[in-house]
Amino acid sequence: MTTQAPIQETSAVPQHPPGGNNWRTYFSFSTDHKVIGIQYLVTTFIFYLIGGALATAVRTELATPEVDFVSREVYNSLFTVHATVMIFLWIVPAGTGAFGNYLIPLMIGARDMAFPKLNAIAFWMIPPAGVLLLLSFIWGAPAAGWTSYPPLSIVTNRIGEVIWILSVLILGTSSILGAVNFLTTLIKMRMPGMGFNQMPLFCWAMLAASALILLSTPVLAGALILLSFDILAGTAFFNPTGGGDPVVYQHMFWFYSHPAVYIMILPVFGMISEILPVHARKPIFGYKAIAYSSLAISFLGLIVWAHHMFTSGTPAWLRMFFMIATMVIAVPTGIKVFSWLATIWGGKISLNSAMLFAMGFVSMFVIGGISGVMVAAVPFDIHVHDTYFIVAHLHYVLFGGSVFGLYAGIYHWFPKMTGRMMNETLGRAHFILTLVGFNLAFMPMHKLGLEGMNRRIAEYDPKFAALNLVCTIGSYILAVSTLPFIVNAAWSWMSGPKAGDNPWRALTLEWQTSSPPPVENFEGEPVLITDPYGYGMNNGQTLTEVEPAPVS
Repeated sequence: MTTQAPIQETSAVPQHPPGGNNWRTYFSFSTDHKVIGIQYLVTTFIFYLIGGALATAVRTELATPEVDFVSREVYNSLFTVHATVMIFLWIVPAGTGAFGNYLIPLMIGARDMAFPKLNAIAFWMIPPAGVLLLLSFIWGAPAAGWTSYPPLSIVTNRIGEVIWILSVLILGTSSILGAVNFLTTLIKMRMPGMGFNQMPLFCWAMLAASALILLSTPVLAGALILLSFDILAGTAFFNPTGGGDPVVYQHMFWFYSHPAVYIMILPVFGMISEILPVHARKPIFGYKAIAYSSLAISFLGLIVWAHHMFTSGTPAWLRMFFMIATMVIAVPTGIKVFSWLATIWGGKISLNSAMLFAMGFVSMFVIGGISGVMVAAVPFDIHVHDTYFIVAHLHYVLFGGSVFGLYAGIYHWFPKMTGRMMNETLGRAHFILTLVGFNLAFMPMHKLGLEGMNRRIAEYDPKFAALNLVCTIGSYILAVSTLPFIVNAAWSWMSGPKAGDNPWRALTLEWQTSSPPPVENFEGEPVLITDPYGYGMNNGQTLTEVEPAPVS
């Protein structure tokens, strides 16, 4: 990375019309990557609210040891559909589909994605797949957990399981189509002069995540098709009563589903790498280390899947391999965390909503990462397997990680998407409620798991009642935390203060065009800035001479 070129004044950037988009555009089969990105974001957020409502129902049942809110069968369906919605209809499509679609062409100076029609098709597969999954409650929702392990999934709510399989297959196909588009766009459509080492770090993260999608998702599709044959045609690929092996299904399922963790988190890693230097007014620390660690995570993510199967009869020598590989993958993740901390250390930090959620992401994700290294150790994993310790670890990685990061991304790029600023008072209230509610809901689960409370059951030993009540209260606070955000986003989009083209005085290419951008993104050719992370380096100024970006 070389010395920063002078920051362009906002007034020097031509003011463009936003492309004539109105509310009807977002309900159309648009091929504009920006429209598709917002379609992804709004649609997946609606599914996030639905998944959150299902989670609140689950926690309401768990507020007391007895089964007194919903039946055991309904409880099983609630947590199954909750997990499926949150993973396949919220985090994966929001991180890759929403932000990937909106930002990648803008960040690399392209006019659109490589395959615009394919891009639109990938999005329009998501709403029917999600509606289909939710309609399964009419005929008997899936109740075998989001893993759908046989033989349980073969004999439980067969109609619901088949609907679940069909929905996930459609969503997986959408994900594959998106990954093909992202990879082609990033490799072939960068503006002249932009080599790989000049790409924004979000683009590196999307490159790694897209490769993972293409390599792992077809394996899950194969497993689900074979499972559907077992359910519908009476075959015995995974049914032990007919000579099948359910452990083979576990290998095929986790070969996708552990890389799916990185498919969910890598785009968020990229967003955090964009947000922190802007609001700390410091150059990113270790650009190449962050960029190449994304590729390392993508590679290592493919060889750690069986750490989910330490209790499934895996041979001792194989358990050792997967234990070591799982611990090794903490190294490139740790490189990112230390680089982020070095970036904000000594910076002129602007504690706006985007920065608060970004720093909240780092702290919450580190907690999830520490517990992840713990469960990578075979003896400890055997002790806490299928307990609430795993539930806590999962949510600190995926909610404390992905969701905090997605919120940070929304607050950061909302002015670019809409031309309006969000309200900082509501944003800070949203952050505080989310942070308090999240930690109340999930921190006590570590202790519950260590004491032996099993997950996926509706009733439990009364000795766990007090901590479960705390978790339920935390889940209610977490549910309420979405209200200031919804009000903030709706009000700001309609009548928030005008943002200007570059309210954060950021240096990456998406901030060189108008807010919102015109149909073809740029008027003329965008200017490639020598160092898109050269904050505090302008015209020989020292760091302390550069004022932070304003907060509305």
